[in-house]
Amino acid sequence: MSVTAEPTSAEPRHDHSAPANAPASQEVLRPHAEDAFAQELAALAAHDDRPRPARWKLSPWAVATYLLGGTLPDGTAITPKYVGPRRIVEVAVTTLATDRALLLLGVPGTAKTWVSEHLAAAVSGDSTLLVQGTAGTPEEAIRYGWNYAQLLAHGPSRAALVPSPVMRAMAEGMTARVEELTRIPADVQDSLITILSEKTLPIPELGQEVQAVRGFSLIATANDRDRGVNELSSALRRRFNSVVLPLPESVEAEVDIVARRVDQIGRSLDLPAAPDGIDEIRRVVTVFRELRAGITSDGRTKVKSPSGTLSPAEAISVVTNGLALATHFGDGVLRPADVAAGLLGAVVRDPAADRVVWQEYLEAVVRERAGWTDFYRACREVSA
Repeated sequence: MSVTAEPTSAEPRHDHSAPANAPASQEVLRPHAEDAFAQELAALAAHDDRPRPARWKLSPWAVATYLLGGTLPDGTAITPKYVGPRRIVEVAVTTLATDRALLLLGVPGTAKTWVSEHLAAAVSGDSTLLVQGTAGTPEEAIRYGWNYAQLLAHGPSRAALVPSPVMRAMAEGMTARVEELTRIPADVQDSLITILSEKTLPIPELGQEVQAVRGFSLIATANDRDRGVNELSSALRRRFNSVVLPLPESVEAEVDIVARRVDQIGRSLDLPAAPDGIDEIRRVVTVFRELRAGITSDGRTKVKSPSGTLSPAEAISVVTNGLALATHFGDGVLRPADVAAGLLGAVVRDPAADRVVWQEYLEAVVRERAGWTDFYRACREVSA
């Protein structure tokens, strides 16, 4: 028996409205992408006259515009959600328009989860059909589980079955997300093979199956540092089209990414804008890039690299924490002393080896750099 369960287009996918005793929507610490950028998505939909795949909220062109930013004919500005090569986004969106699953790869902090969420929001209007991968993720999280009270009382039935986000996405023609796929045990990973190849999820206990309807797609993320943890089988990897999200190519691109996200996060936390903070952002980004690359930006001095990834996401965290320090314990102006402690924590993950790397970098590079005296002193003070 096949179960398809197609909802009508007018049926709401999920309800983000809060109950009467819940905090107002503006109090939500981190709104889902489809809520935070609802106006942009609505504006794109209103101007989108291009062909849309079945059950997509926007055309592939509009989805790419939503991620990369642009200006609509009526002057509406679409803010960039991802700063990077356009072709990467186009390939990712095109993959979702076919019957292939999408695997976003990259080192930690390259916005894989961010891109995954915004793709799902733009394609399906719902980014919440999510499986978070961990070492303890069970097969039920990907396939289905059971309401044991119902199961014991009445035996196996559709009423007792608890669908996973992936099962719901299949039945409703939506986009499912699987985060940190390579952290999931290999035998659990392989439960995706039939889903992705046959577009079917068997329910042997009921003698039924759920068949994916048009519009179903799956986005998984995995980071390069997890190779060897739970390596994907060749059978599963073949079911994905892999897209690698690179680190930003230039200092300016990375500074722009960090500044944008710090501003967004700061506004959600009621932190004031830091108009003079761009200098400290540039310093943090420069330090991270040089330590990642093992050489200074002018190419003259080789440096050792620490054990951490020093990604844009970590730079965002360092600067956001610094902005909070400047707001609550300073004069509101982001200064070297506000970012120094966070920078030390990001670089020195291994107390023995990384501390030596950091001290050598401070003395050989930061100390000699013109205009960085205050930054050097602040870093020396917290490193002592």
